[in-house]
Amino acid sequence: MAPHLRVARPVTDVLRTDAMYRAGLGLSRVGSFFNHGGFDGVMLGTPGGAYHFEFTYCRTHPVPPTPTAEDLLVFYVPDEADWQARCEAMLAAGFVQVPSLNPWWDARGRTFADHDGYRVVIERAAWTSVTRPPRPSAPPQ
Repeated sequence: MAPHLRVARPVTDVLRTDAMYRAGLGLSRVGSFFNHGGFDGVMLGTPGGAYHFEFTYCRTHPVPPTPTAEDLLVFYVPDEADWQARCEAMLAAGFVQVPSLNPWWDARGRTFADHDGYRVVIERAAWTSVTRPPRPSAPPQ
């Protein structure tokens, strides 16, 4: 059996996040809960898909979102017309286009931020697996 991936994030407004991600990315609501142990949440993905996103809000102890410029969800859309339509849908859904910290993403894609600052990249390319040895991020001391 193949594993299923869940990416969970705290948000400030579950309903707004739900609407933005469904409209912007074309996702479906695959689950939700209300006041479950003090949490409200929604799960978005594609029915039968290998992943979904869970966005939650804690009623008793709200957890502030803490995204960074490198916390990215990356969607690969190889068809030019589909890519353009998805980028337009992201803007119409309320995402804001932002420059990417890593210039790689701006070369063939666009980066968008939601109302909590979480970033989504719509990459105009097909996903291909590339294995390269990692380079050190700083010179050895």
